[in-house]
Amino acid sequence: MSLSSNPTFSFISIGVAAIVIAQLYPRSSDSYYSSFPMAGLVVLLLLAAAQTAVASTTTTPSSRRFAVTKSPPPHAYPLAQLAAAASDKDKFLCLYPQLQEELCEWFATEHEMTPEAVQWIRDMLDYNVPGGKLNRGTTVLAVYRALQQGKPISEHEYAQAAVLGWTIEFLQAFFLVADDIMDDSQTRRGQPCWYKNKHVNLVAINDSFLLESAVFCILKRHFGNEPYYTELLELLLQTTQQTELGQLLDLTSQPQGNEVDLNRFTMQRYKLIVKYKTAFYSFYLPVALGMILAGNTDEASYQAAKEILLTMGEYFQVQDDYLDCFGDPSVIGKVGTDIQDNKCSWLVVQALERCNEEQKNVLRQNYGAWDDQKVETVKELYRTLDLPNIFAQYEEDSYQRIQKALDAIDLPRDVFETLLNKIYKRSK
Repeated sequence: MSLSSNPTFSFISIGVAAIVIAQLYPRSSDSYYSSFPMAGLVVLLLLAAAQTAVASTTTTPSSRRFAVTKSPPPHAYPLAQLAAAASDKDKFLCLYPQLQEELCEWFATEHEMTPEAVQWIRDMLDYNVPGGKLNRGTTVLAVYRALQQGKPISEHEYAQAAVLGWTIEFLQAFFLVADDIMDDSQTRRGQPCWYKNKHVNLVAINDSFLLESAVFCILKRHFGNEPYYTELLELLLQTTQQTELGQLLDLTSQPQGNEVDLNRFTMQRYKLIVKYKTAFYSFYLPVALGMILAGNTDEASYQAAKEILLTMGEYFQVQDDYLDCFGDPSVIGKVGTDIQDNKCSWLVVQALERCNEEQKNVLRQNYGAWDDQKVETVKELYRTLDLPNIFAQYEEDSYQRIQKALDAIDLPRDVFETLLNKIYKRSK
């Protein structure tokens, strides 16, 4: 590049010329301008400011590389399919193929991934992301619609809410792929866990990282230019960290190895695990994302929602623990392994609060073992302690307690009732 085309060189040249002129032609012989080129200095300062302004608006190759891709225009979404979809879930599913294609194209073009690598990513996404109940993602849609309070929602707005919901489903897939490896699980959603596929194995660890990164690729592409982008980003980052901390609490609730320490199975520890591992990302996150998208800026509303949703999340996890032990694997889509994995579950905590010393010895001898007979011995002890009926009473009490809490919240009640009714007395 020639010096004449360099704005820095041009600005300095003009400034030097101004100083020379000020020296040759002072305003008066007794003025301090004659001894100091103030005019030139002022010109230099002004030119420096102008140069800074130009530099701040000049896009360097580095800044272009990380520039935010603008949100797609309305026609980029499958609006006709959205309009024809009969349910929230159908509308939600309409957006997945587009997001998958955007991600694969981005990995191929921006990161020069080979066709084989892109096909791996495509297959991995199909296997792990859209196959669940999608309650978390569709909750974002339901919350956004409820907060419009009857105002018509365009298909484009609906699509934005769905895309935001999909970020949670991608996040969920990241958690589950990693969790299945850590727990040595066998099945997930009625099929072998991703890492259990012979061609995958521990490549699944890296795949879980890719799923996490996909969350933020989607968020930046579709919401990067929105004024609330930072709020969305911080909420997702915070929730990811909270869930990982919950996983740490869960994994370290027992000594590593085959040792069983029943003293660690306390209700206090259990509640902490549930709060961080499940409640934040499964219940608070979907509602908070919908509230941000709807423009809610009232901090008190978020705090009130969080208190109810964390309670709901605990109820959900207690259900999950019960179904892990007593649910039908063909219905819930996985074989429960909490007993074998030496987990701090609601059932073992309840058992320890009720059993005598002899029954505690039964737990010590059988809990945490990958032995079918020992697993059945633990389940039989749970039945002897009447835990199925205790769970049924807990479920009813929790439902009534949450309903009562909803009476005091200053947000549309159906936002929470829809979510509560999805999990009340669920069988999977």
